[in-house]
Amino acid sequence: MNRLIQVLAASGMLLAAPYHQPQERPEVPENLKAPADEQVVLAAHATGVQIYVCQAGAEQKFGWVLKAPEAELADSTGKQVVHHSAGPTWKHVDGSEVKGKVLAKQDAPKGDAIPWLLLAAASHTGEGVLSRVTSIQRIHTEGGLAPAANTCDGSASGKESRSAYAADYYFYAPGHGRAGVAPPAILLEGPGLGET
Repeated sequence: MNRLIQVLAASGMLLAAPYHQPQERPEVPENLKAPADEQVVLAAHATGVQIYVCQAGAEQKFGWVLKAPEAELADSTGKQVVHHSAGPTWKHVDGSEVKGKVLAKQDAPKGDAIPWLLLAAASHTGEGVLSRVTSIQRIHTEGGLAPAANTCDGSASGKESRSAYAADYYFYAPGHGRAGVAPPAILLEGPGLGET
């Protein structure tokens, strides 16, 4: 009898649950727009570091080279949902993972910030939120630039530097319905009801 009451209560909650508004596409320069037939499936705010290494490049000229990002991405409630690392790769707490490749770059409006990017998915692993992602935007960047060029020379070869940064990431997947607008979602919370 208790199980029947739980099922009926869950069904009632499902029917009474409000629809969540679809996530809107952010305003970005034309070259950073995701394809029109894709919709935002996840938006998250990142805080972390861009890791640079001092090394010799062409003609043995030393410079700071990006080694990897290291950041945690939180959803609109502040819950950490994605880990961002070398690749560049994003791994969701549900186990899904996407690796990206840069398609377009735009200088950030703030002169002391890393560029805004549009990336395409290069590969996926696992099943979940990120397994269908086809495009990724990094926008609203703050910080993250390499150290001054004059701090990288032969005596600093191999040295790493970590530059704090923040950014907003938008993950897109092929849409259903109106271009760029996600269908309404119903989220249930509570023990055994698919907590999000």
